[in-house]
Amino acid sequence: MSDDRSVLLVLHDVSPASWADYRDFVHEVDALGSIAITWLVVPNFHKRHALEQDPGFCQMLEQRLNRGDELVLHGYFHCDDQPSPRTPRDYFMRRVYTWEGEFYKLTAAQARTRLEAGIELFQRFGWPLHGFVAPAWLMSQGCREALRHLPLDYTSDARHFYRLADFQALPAPGIVWSAGTAWRRSLSKVIGDFREMRLKQAATLRLGLHPVDMRHDFSRRYWLQLLQRLLEDGRQPMTKFGWLQTQGFCLPDASSLASATGCKLSQSSAAPSNSVPFSGVKASGS
Repeated sequence: MSDDRSVLLVLHDVSPASWADYRDFVHEVDALGSIAITWLVVPNFHKRHALEQDPGFCQMLEQRLNRGDELVLHGYFHCDDQPSPRTPRDYFMRRVYTWEGEFYKLTAAQARTRLEAGIELFQRFGWPLHGFVAPAWLMSQGCREALRHLPLDYTSDARHFYRLADFQALPAPGIVWSAGTAWRRSLSKVIGDFREMRLKQAATLRLGLHPVDMRHDFSRRYWLQLLQRLLEDGRQPMTKFGWLQTQGFCLPDASSLASATGCKLSQSSAAPSNSVPFSGVKASGS
C-alpha cells in the first residue's frame, strides 16, 4: 500500500556564505538516495555575498536543479536594514526574536522593489521560480500586498503555505531548531522529538534547517537521523512546489498570473541599493 505522506527537506539562508556549512550534510543526504531538497536562496546575503560574484556556487545550484531540487527566493539581503524599532512589540520582533526580518517593516513599494529584483535575478540565471519565503517568515502587510501582484505561486510561514495571489492557507507543520547555544540545542531536541511523534500522521512534514545547525555535531546528527527515520517510516521526499502540486494547490501558471495582475518586470531591473550601511546583523533563525 502506497504512503501519501511526504517529508520536505528545506535548507534556509542558502548563499555562498553558508555553502561551507551545508556542503558535507548535503553529500550525506545524497548518499541516502534520491532525496529532493528545497533551497531557500538569498541573492545578496547581508549585502556581502552576491550570487553573481560566485559563479561556482551558482553552477552548483544549477546542478541541484538538474537533480530535481527546487530553488526558492528567500528575501534579498536577509538583514533588517530599516530604521530602529520604536515600540516594545517591534523591539521584540526585530531585536529578540530575530535581527533578520528583512520584510517585516517594508512598504508595498519597498517590498516590490526587492521582490522584483530577486525574480529578475532568477530569470537571468534561467532558474524556475515558484515560491518566496520571507526571512524569519516575517512579512509586513506591504509585503503581502506586493506578493499579490507578482508572478509567484506560493509563500509560506512557519505553519502554512499560502497560495498566491489569494493567500488561501494550507496547513504544513514543521520542525525547526534554535541551535545557537547548548541549552537551545537541548531544548530543540526535546521539542523536535515531541513534534515528530505528534505529527506522525500529518500529510507532510517540513524540516527547516539553518546553517548554524550544521556547525554542531549534535544538531547535524539529529537532522540526518530524523530524515532517515521519516524515510524508513514511508514518507516520500519532495520539494515544496512538488508537494503543493500533488495537493492541487498551485494554480494559475505564473505567466498567466503576471498578465492577470498587470505585473511587468523591468528588462533591466536594478538590484536594491546597498547604500544602507551594514551594521552587525547577527545570525538567527529564518
